[in-house]
Amino acid sequence: MDFGAVFQTNPPASRTVQLAQLAEVHGFDSVWTFDSHVLWQEPYVIHSAILAATRRVTVGPFVTNPATRDWSVTASAFATLNEMYGNRTICGIGRGDSAVRVGGGEPTTLATLRQAVHVIRELGSSRAVDVGDVTLRLPWSQGSELPVWVAAYGPKALQLTGEVGDGFILQLADPEITAWMIERVRTAASDAGRDPMSITICVAGPAYVGDDIAHQRDQSRWFGGMVGNHVADIVSRYGQSGAIPADLADYIAQREGYDYNSHGKADNDHVDFVPDAIVDRFCVLGTADDHIEKLTRLRELGVDHFAAYVMHDDKEETLRQYGERIIPALREHASARS
Repeated sequence: MDFGAVFQTNPPASRTVQLAQLAEVHGFDSVWTFDSHVLWQEPYVIHSAILAATRRVTVGPFVTNPATRDWSVTASAFATLNEMYGNRTICGIGRGDSAVRVGGGEPTTLATLRQAVHVIRELGSSRAVDVGDVTLRLPWSQGSELPVWVAAYGPKALQLTGEVGDGFILQLADPEITAWMIERVRTAASDAGRDPMSITICVAGPAYVGDDIAHQRDQSRWFGGMVGNHVADIVSRYGQSGAIPADLADYIAQREGYDYNSHGKADNDHVDFVPDAIVDRFCVLGTADDHIEKLTRLRELGVDHFAAYVMHDDKEETLRQYGERIIPALREHASARS
């Protein structure tokens, strides 16, 4: 299993760069940031600084969308970063949430997302691509490689991910729901003639290592609200008739709306509807041993990458615990002598 650390791009930007350096020191493979340019600082500028300040980690948005930037602009940003720092970028993408809704917009259609995945990946990988009636290529880009991972919950989004994604991003860390989602992505890949095992499975959730579980829950409850916002979209579209697992949909019954001014914040003031049981299921909390136990279960289900939201009041200690105990426990060990 590989590991990523997810940060918000709150000012000062130098703090995000510092945390990225610390994540690399502690053995994380990737550094991800939110991409919501009104709520937080512009990520691609900070990605460049992170890549300059690190040597090994892969960097990307968690997640971008097809609406807030022209697709060729997004691809050009990735290809430029790859030219500057080697092929150390990855594109996480979804239909759009806070980045578009804060400005009064709506998530894109899945058809638009499908087209955007193709165009961004081809241009970002130094290949020509048809965009409408023209064929485009970045003539200065040579040898760039850009994998695109798709974030999804709903049935049609899961199908799209299996058909076109290099990876699947599931933003919750519940083993039972994860198994349900993975099966649908891999079935869609197989039905499309793809190798279902070629799709990287990424599970994401807040990670907080410590002994005070009540405090960890309070710092992580925002995540249940964020997931509930996506679930509410799916329920409004499909109802609760098997489109998603019933226990994923049930907890939003008391949800009364969502305020993007509190999006992704530990002090979110409108997530009281999220019960402790959902926080425990969606997040990875408790002691280092608790983290190892849950992540081992996820790895056994086929999860390749755990992206830890490190967005609470004890970031450095959680990163240290991952580096010293949790990541080594989840790595494959080789013997020097046999």
